[in-house]
This record gives sequence, C-alpha cells and structure tokens, in this order.
Amino acid sequence: MASEPYFVVDLNDSGEFQRLLEGEPQTLGMRSGRVYLEPGKACGQHSTKHHEELLVFLSGSGELLISDEDRLPVGQGKIAYIPPHTIHDVSNTGDNPLIYIYCVAPTDSKPSE
Repeated sequence: MASEPYFVVDLNDSGEFQRLLEGEPQTLGMRSGRVYLEPGKACGQHSTKHHEELLVFLSGSGELLISDEDRLPVGQGKIAYIPPHTIHDVSNTGDNPLIYIYCVAPTDSKPSE
C-alpha cells in the first residue's frame, strides 16, 4: 500500500492474474487487475452487481458475452463498458493469450424492482 494518495504500479508480463487496485483503503472503492487468459479459456460468468466495469484489452482476441444473449468481439485496441447489474463473461477465442485490465467502481445504482 502506498503512503501517498497517488502511486504507480508496474504491470508484470507473466501468465498470471495481477491485482492492481485493492479497493478501500487504497482507493475510494475502485478495484482493478490484469487478466491473462490462455486460448480457449474464459474468466467465468459473473455479475457487476452494484458496480460499473471498464475492460481495456491489451493483446489477443476474444468475445464478451452479455447475459447469455449478446456476443461482442473484443481484443487488442478495444475497450468495453459493462453497466451495473449485468451478467457477463470474457473468453479467449484466438490463438494467443488475451490480456486485459479491468477497472470496477461502485455506484449507488439499485436493481429495478
């Protein structure tokens, strides 16, 4: 944890997940990490709950599945925004590793009743 309110984190180049931002008290609630997916692998379906999420794709190619319905192509040079309360998954459909940064921030959004 940094002693100042600002800091720099070095991205590693290993084939592993790397946590970048831990959330409170390191940030005001934002969390972030570097994801490394081998060809044919997926991050696993999950919900954003009351968070919004930004994905920044650094290399590779894949697919963003939204709520078992929409399939969007993603990969190097693209970003994806996922709103609160959205079920999603990212899969590597290419021949090389799919590497991306996720950034998750809390909102005060409540699900529709």
